[in-house]
Amino acid sequence: MALEFTDTNFDELVIKSDKPVLVDFWAEWCGPCRMIAPFVAELSKDYEGKALIGKVDVDNNPGITVKYGVRNIPTILFFKNGVVVDKQVGAVPKSKLMEKLDALMK
Repeated sequence: MALEFTDTNFDELVIKSDKPVLVDFWAEWCGPCRMIAPFVAELSKDYEGKALIGKVDVDNNPGITVKYGVRNIPTILFFKNGVVVDKQVGAVPKSKLMEKLDALMK
């Protein structure tokens, strides 16, 4: 299951991670967010031990949302060594997310 990143645990789990991290910024009311939610859940299993996969509820975590300039959801940020290295805005196929994650593993 995908991790839940919050304003409180974001630095500890994402910024300090020694693995690549996929962060899905979403909201309950967002239709496209619900479309990609199963992909994010599957990726958390597919990449277990290789990458961290998690979600940020933008309504409950305004601090991170503002800090990273997320204005449209779903927005997926890819972190490596605590830095945003890639970004995907909008719903995309699971294969596109896998492609971006795999690039971070190299």
